Amino acid sequence: MGSSRDVHAISPNVSYQEDMRYIFKPSSWILGSIGIWPLTICGAGHHVSKIAIVICNFALSFAIVPCILHIIYDEKNLNIRLKLSGLLGFCITAMMKYCVLTIRRPDIQRCIEHVKSDWWQVKFSSDRELMLKYAGTSRRLSTISVSSMYIAGFIYHLILPFCNVHKIDNQTIRPLVYPTYSEFHQSQISPIYELVYLAHCMCGYTMYTVTAGSCGLAAIFVTHACGQIEVLASRLEDLSHGQNFGPSLDVNQRIAAIVESHVRILRFSAAVRELLQELCLLEFASSVFTMCLPEYYCIVDWQDSDTVGLTTYFLLFVSFCFNMYILCYIGELIVEKSSQIGLMCFMIDWYQLPAKSVRSLVLMIAMSSQPIKISAGRMIDISLATFGNVLKTSLAYLSFLRTLIM
Repeated sequence: MGSSRDVHAISPNVSYQEDMRYIFKPSSWILGSIGIWPLTICGAGHHVSKIAIVICNFALSFAIVPCILHIIYDEKNLNIRLKLSGLLGFCITAMMKYCVLTIRRPDIQRCIEHVKSDWWQVKFSSDRELMLKYAGTSRRLSTISVSSMYIAGFIYHLILPFCNVHKIDNQTIRPLVYPTYSEFHQSQISPIYELVYLAHCMCGYTMYTVTAGSCGLAAIFVTHACGQIEVLASRLEDLSHGQNFGPSLDVNQRIAAIVESHVRILRFSAAVRELLQELCLLEFASSVFTMCLPEYYCIVDWQDSDTVGLTTYFLLFVSFCFNMYILCYIGELIVEKSSQIGLMCFMIDWYQLPAKSVRSLVLMIAMSSQPIKISAGRMIDISLATFGNVLKTSLAYLSFLRTLIM
């Protein structure tokens, strides 16, 4: 997908290294901490990512399995079961996303190399400014996702458990983030308690990192495709004059360069769509079925005057909304931008071009008649309309829960 380049060649983009750090540094730190980001480390360090993947999967399993046993055998209160089921559903969804990201690491690597190749070949400052505009959009979206997830997760794991300390037979039960099976009596004994609590915090960090990291990764790739479309649109506007093309290129060569760039964008977009389809499907399913639970918990904590619980679940609900909205926003953005290519072919000064050259634009118009779309499992197109449907569905489930339980 990305063209190979000589490692000794000099990039036309003199700010290439700076641009790469600006685009990839946040995601490389976030996803690199859980072993997903492709690393170029030789020797023993080559196995760091594999070790991180094993540790994170163990932490997720360490929290999920005892929680399932607790819900099935120990807990009899329906409200608490419902609250734990929402937590368990989020954990299992995050684990499935983590597995998808692990399996898709070669695809992530290829998309990263494609982005690097595009930035390597930038020749004009105007193109770089357009690409930086969308790179800045992806950073802002990633920052919103990471901030909302980590703030809510910090409160949920480090503050909320200690607000519900209780005693049994005059013995204080030290709180854990995730409930454990009653047969595991030694979880209250030091240093086992500290190790279990640390594993639960590691589980939470993995979940929130997977959720925010996958959203940030989608933002990087989709906004990069949008930036390339903007560059292509500027090429179309300049087709008759040729100021943003290489020297001594005639009209036919300019059109050939434009078509080649368009095909490259379509191939990259197809690779991104293939990479994101499972992640979008999991995010969509999780949002539809679990977004109503934080809403329900907020109502319960409001009635119980539990300020900490209300704040925590409200922040979790907001973070879930942000993640789903970001995916729907970039899905809407790529549809809008890709649809503009055909329109641009109509809007340029095509009447000033030779008749035979104008015919070459018909193919681009035909290819743009079906815009690029991001889908959830090739079943549901991700757009702002999808986000509205998710919110309406979650409110419908909330109404059903209130009727059934309250």
